[in-house]
Amino acid sequence: MNIHNKISIVLASLAVSVTHAGAAEITLVAPGGIRAAIVAMIPDFERRTGHKVNATFGSGGGTKARVIKGDAFDVPVVQPPLGPVVASGHVVAASETPLAIALVGVAVKTGAPKPDISTADAVKRMLLAAKAVAFPNEATGAAAGASFNQTLRKLGIAEEMKPKIRISQGGRGAMEMLARNEVDVGVTFISEIITEPGVESVGALPRDISTATGLVGYLSAHAKEPEAAKALLAYLSGPEAAKVYIASGMVPGK
Repeated sequence: MNIHNKISIVLASLAVSVTHAGAAEITLVAPGGIRAAIVAMIPDFERRTGHKVNATFGSGGGTKARVIKGDAFDVPVVQPPLGPVVASGHVVAASETPLAIALVGVAVKTGAPKPDISTADAVKRMLLAAKAVAFPNEATGAAAGASFNQTLRKLGIAEEMKPKIRISQGGRGAMEMLARNEVDVGVTFISEIITEPGVESVGALPRDISTATGLVGYLSAHAKEPEAAKALLAYLSGPEAAKVYIASGMVPGK
């Protein structure tokens, strides 16, 4: 069963309580790591409330920069560190709402043998044996790329891996390179692996060598539809959302 079917089953099983009074259009901005889950949840939220959600996605760093600059979104979703976001004055600090945790994982082309990544030593052997490895560009704000660069440094193979590294534009770009056989290993958030054709997730990198990324929602200090925005934040952090995050390869926020 693919990820889209899993999410459809999760949403179809939910009890629906629809209220169309005071319908509003809510704007949301979020990093690509949470895109699959939010896109899957929007139709159910809209059906329940009558509100409409206009979502925009980008890199983690790019999204945060837009929020700090004051771009108008009712619900910004950002990754740590959160200090600069709160200090900008463009979010309501008290509305801070943990949504989900994105884990960095390894992908191979569909049907290819899945390597052992259960330990740091196994990951090191896998990477050194790979012909080429694709992952998102840390320089453009990709949190998965930043995390994986840290992993290479922790493993002590950052310099050795340089000739094998292929930098991509976003996690989807890394998966497209893998599907086209340009690399034999792809690395990005699991939530960005399981939605892409032609690739399969091997699993998450061990947490002792890989930093997960928390995703946090806020109410904008300039929200045009504050009550509707609060309803969306509540939905995205509720029990229904938790099931979708799990189906999307994420861990519900604490």
